[in-house]
Amino acid sequence: EVQLVESGGGLVQAGGSLRLSCAASGFTFDDYAIGWFRQAPGKEREGVSIISSGGDITHYADSVKGRFTISRDPAKNAVYLQMNSLKPEDTAVYYCAAGLMSAVAQGGGMDYWGKGTLVTVSS
Repeated sequence: EVQLVESGGGLVQAGGSLRLSCAASGFTFDDYAIGWFRQAPGKEREGVSIISSGGDITHYADSVKGRFTISRDPAKNAVYLQMNSLKPEDTAVYYCAAGLMSAVAQGGGMDYWGKGTLVTVSS
């Protein structure tokens, strides 16, 4: 079955760093764009970053530009989110999600979602 499993969350002080991992299985990894989303307590889910199926195109939310970096490793069927200079407002459950590149390129939504990993940034 299709699985997306996030890991790497935890408690970190403001200004610190974390690297989140998303391990994918059960689908053709290289055909899918992979995105990171987050949901803070009491707020709606928001997009954080997305990387194209080939890894050559990336996008970031304005709130994380210059601080977060998304990457993928086809050999490991994995996607990473390096988070630096973390702020308390980054506190959220972070989810990775996959969508067919052809659909995402036309504005389509994501097909598969992980269960999330909690990131807590203290002040």
